[in-house]
Amino acid sequence: MKEIVLDTETTGLNVRDGHRIVEIGCLELENLIPTKKKFHCYLNPERKVSEKALEVHGYTDEFLSNKKKFIEVVDEFLSFIKDKRLIIHNAEFDLSHLNNELKILGRDQINNEIIDTLVLAREKFPGASSSLDALCKRYRIDNSKRTQHTALIDCDLLAKVYINLTDQKEPTLDFNLTEDKTEIAKFKSNLYCKKVVQLNDKEIQLHKEYLKTSLKKNFFN
Repeated sequence: MKEIVLDTETTGLNVRDGHRIVEIGCLELENLIPTKKKFHCYLNPERKVSEKALEVHGYTDEFLSNKKKFIEVVDEFLSFIKDKRLIIHNAEFDLSHLNNELKILGRDQINNEIIDTLVLAREKFPGASSSLDALCKRYRIDNSKRTQHTALIDCDLLAKVYINLTDQKEPTLDFNLTEDKTEIAKFKSNLYCKKVVQLNDKEIQLHKEYLKTSLKKNFFN
């Protein structure tokens, strides 16, 4: 299953006030594992950025003035998300802006399957804060790089939050190998960010050397 974690930044909150997209970020997941495929662009919104939006993402009118317009990236963007499930936090916001951009160009609206992680969070933790920062804190995901809202950083954090929200496990994890349900529950509760890390040859060799040194110290002490 291929999915796209998607986020946008805009000139303001509401398309009815003429606000436009200034950044699109997308990360591809395959069976919950990030692939190397991503889509990212800054956009010239052809209007001024509101003061409140500038406080959120920091993209000035001057910075955006020489960026591509949506019409120049639309085909690449639609090709990237084609036939893939979209994972979005507060999907109503992002989709309203994306569909507005498509409407301006006379293009069809997005009809992908959508999973809104904001809805998932509110269902799972009723009454609790469901912001991306709050969910990172709940699942002990490091969000220290998120000093401002930027699409790719938010996508990276949302991918980790999504895995935890849906309680899905990596393909290599099989909880049926043990009959102890208490241990299973304890193990699952500690999977804050279930990332598979592949060691290279140098790292493996350094680990072996560390173990030898550690064993010698322990033996002689």
